[in-house]
Amino acid sequence: MFYLSTRNEKIRKTPAEAILEGLAKDGGLYMPESFEALRFPMCCLTKMSPKEISAKVLELFFGDDSMFKGEPNKAKAFNALLDRAYGGKFAEGDDYAPLSCVDGAYVMELYHGPTCAFKDVALQILPHLIVEAKKSTNMTDDIVILTATSGDTGGAALSGFSDIDGIKIIVFYPQNGTSAVQERQMVSCEGKNTCVCAVVGNFDDAQSGVKKIFSELSLPKGVQLSSANSINIGRLAPQVAYYFKSYAELVNSGKIKMGDKVNYIVPTGNFGDILAGLFAKKMGLPVGKLVCASNENKVLTEFFESGTYNKNRAFHVTKSPSMDILISSNLERLLYIVCGAEKCAKYMKELNEKGEYTITPEELSQIRELIDAGYADDEDSYKTIKSVYENNGYLMDTHTAVAWSVYEKWLSKAQSTDTCVVLSTASAYKFASSVMTALGEGFDGEFDAVNGLNKLTSVKIPYGLDGIEERTVIHKTVLQKTEMLDFVAKMISKKVWKE
Repeated sequence: MFYLSTRNEKIRKTPAEAILEGLAKDGGLYMPESFEALRFPMCCLTKMSPKEISAKVLELFFGDDSMFKGEPNKAKAFNALLDRAYGGKFAEGDDYAPLSCVDGAYVMELYHGPTCAFKDVALQILPHLIVEAKKSTNMTDDIVILTATSGDTGGAALSGFSDIDGIKIIVFYPQNGTSAVQERQMVSCEGKNTCVCAVVGNFDDAQSGVKKIFSELSLPKGVQLSSANSINIGRLAPQVAYYFKSYAELVNSGKIKMGDKVNYIVPTGNFGDILAGLFAKKMGLPVGKLVCASNENKVLTEFFESGTYNKNRAFHVTKSPSMDILISSNLERLLYIVCGAEKCAKYMKELNEKGEYTITPEELSQIRELIDAGYADDEDSYKTIKSVYENNGYLMDTHTAVAWSVYEKWLSKAQSTDTCVVLSTASAYKFASSVMTALGEGFDGEFDAVNGLNKLTSVKIPYGLDGIEERTVIHKTVLQKTEMLDFVAKMISKKVWKE
């Protein structure tokens, strides 16, 4: 199976090539040429372990290629890759996405990995996929990963790629645009192949700077750029697995019967996590509605309501910073599914030149069949954190609270009787000051809030965050957006980043 650019289907790459490139040369994102070839064997789902489900998803996406060439059993090879990627790194052992029942719905907890965010599920796998892709293409070039982050991707990518041979990684994050815990996770990274820079501005400034580097930087011989954001199909595919895993758990526990539909409510910024749910649906999972939950930066909510995507608006710095995004890159993949490459390229050109585009009523109708949307502001989030904790004893972070608030509003309108799963994308301890404020408690700085939250709730501090305030700050570079390209060029020219 080949992977095609969302803007030009004549650009065709093998799975290994798509993983290595990350972003197509025309700026498009890679999509599988057929979802029929990706149909999941639902008859086997309930008999599979979480690791086996992940391995099967990876095999479907990337097994039809020369990856693991010489390996007669591709399933065995992908299982071994999962062992290397996940072994001993998740607090719940083999269960990387446990479900908790909360007030009649289910919360899928995606934060039990080393950096306590959902990005760990994919970013512990991606480095190993890249290594195998390099082997299969006989590539000897060094790969430099460029990543813009609104908070969680950076820490998870640094954790996954740290000290991987033949790969270096540069992470850009918005200065003052993440929580103190998120920032300390990144700037304290000790990997010899890692570099972290704050960018003056917001996430969209950092992301547009990275895209400019991909399109304009002249690379020396022996170096290739790639990405760890969900624009990389190698990052997106592993996220599909936890939708299948959650469904299997609901069936095996007797909560639903095989074939019943399940709704998923997803806190969304760059649109990757919810897109993985759409991929799962197209691969055969009985998904009812996917509900896109946004914060006050509700560009997606308004798009799903009106059909117009308009980034020309005020940018709000919220208490759910990982969702503070006005350019949701993965929405392009949804447009490609509905509109095709020619129209997708047209809309992306209009977004780049005018800052907005409008799809046709027919296209919007198709999208609404798949996805509903809503938003919650900081006040809604705080109220939700407090009420859910007081009424159910369940502690959630601000991003999960946005999703739960949207879930409650959506359910009152939709009147759906299908089982609902709310995706929880980060530990409450990553945003402890906001959670403490929501609970009406005082604290002296974010790191004090971590300890205060532990004393208040007795919820254990995750091992990935325990003692984080004591970690030494190593990366101190601050850049203007206009300085990013020259900085990357300078870093690439250096053979050794850290002794």
